[in-house]
Amino acid sequence: MPIQSINPFDGTINATLEAMTAAQAVDACRKTHDAFAGWKNVALEKRGACLKKLARALRAKKKEYAETMVREMGKPIRQAEAEVEKSAWTAEVYAENASEWLKDHEVHADGRKHVVRFEPLGTVLAVMPWNFPFWQLLRVAIPTMLAGNTLVLRHSNNVPLCANALGEAFREAGFPENVFNVVITGHDAVEAMVQSPYIQGVSLTGSEKAGKIVGAQASENLKKLVLELGGSDPFIVLEDADLEKTVAAAVHGRVQNNGQSCIAAKRFIVHEKIADAFTKGFVQKMASLKVGDPMDSDTQIGPLSSAKQRDEVKNQVDDSVAKGAKVLCGGKIPAGFPKGAFYAPTVLSQVAKDMRVWSEEVFGPAAPIMIVSSDEEAVALANDSELGLGGSVWTKDVKRGENVARQIQAGAVFVNHVTQSDPRMPFGGIKKSGIGRELGEFGLKEFCNVKAYNIY
Repeated sequence: MPIQSINPFDGTINATLEAMTAAQAVDACRKTHDAFAGWKNVALEKRGACLKKLARALRAKKKEYAETMVREMGKPIRQAEAEVEKSAWTAEVYAENASEWLKDHEVHADGRKHVVRFEPLGTVLAVMPWNFPFWQLLRVAIPTMLAGNTLVLRHSNNVPLCANALGEAFREAGFPENVFNVVITGHDAVEAMVQSPYIQGVSLTGSEKAGKIVGAQASENLKKLVLELGGSDPFIVLEDADLEKTVAAAVHGRVQNNGQSCIAAKRFIVHEKIADAFTKGFVQKMASLKVGDPMDSDTQIGPLSSAKQRDEVKNQVDDSVAKGAKVLCGGKIPAGFPKGAFYAPTVLSQVAKDMRVWSEEVFGPAAPIMIVSSDEEAVALANDSELGLGGSVWTKDVKRGENVARQIQAGAVFVNHVTQSDPRMPFGGIKKSGIGRELGEFGLKEFCNVKAYNIY
């Protein structure tokens, strides 16, 4: 079955690749499983040295890799270059902290010596999405492989050229053969790989639907599982917030990656005393964003990843307008891009909780605003969601901001900063936003056997 890489800017075909059969994909897992026997015994310092080489390999082709991302999923070129740089930096962070984060932990118990050690599980299957083609994979692969596991990448079929570029980067960094393998294959092969005896763990980033399917397959076969399934992050603006700073952050938080980020600000909860001023500034800045060719360094909003994704956002907005929401800017497909998957930066007011722009995750540059009269009402509205990935609180009173942040049901909450991921901090969600953690020391240990040694 051929897989096409399509440029969402103009609908042209970047490349057509032949997909592996399920049997071929499973055989790739076998090879990666066989490579585990040698990789797990490579000294931690040498595995860290490979990561430093990976960082150099990524930076050496940063422009090329960034352009591949742009051609396959449409993000602005500057953001694509920043994604490669962040991935390289993450490799360095892990290389520098590995010995401390993976060191043995001694416990005082009733015997002569009790030690907890962190040992690799085996081969991990990474089922990855298209929105951050390099970062999403590398934030899983770097800690997983540093811990001594090997890894098979099954990337989204929107970005097969990015998948192959990642394989190239690992080869150029000098990783041993088959320690990292890429499979280009259909959805049917995922179940076969999960069921195979060669996979010991599964990490999936994607939709709730995909998480349920792959999660069930992993659970049925008793495989270790990490899921990151998206979010509908609240952006809470209290009445004493710094208006200029908060408006700028709201725009950045909503439209980063063309609005296609799991940790993008998606539900704007604003105190009534500042609502008019915030909304006016927010609408002005959203409406002024430059929409255009993502290869142009001045472009702030490129196309969504596909026409299908664009149409989904349009349907969510149209549904909400039909139920009474008011479009303050955008709300349509912009003129001038007849073949591109563009959607205009959009702000909606008079939003209700039953509208799709509020009740669902919106993966595109549409921002719904709801107004509250108290901190308690803001917290209740923020937590009235099946998702719980991230969120932010904006106020000049840091103590008050911390108090509100502690009440938000999410994996990470920020005060006076947009939600972001950092290789030094754990990343993940609660409720239907996922299971387990990526990044930081906690992410490093997700695919480890927490092994207890007891000496009497």
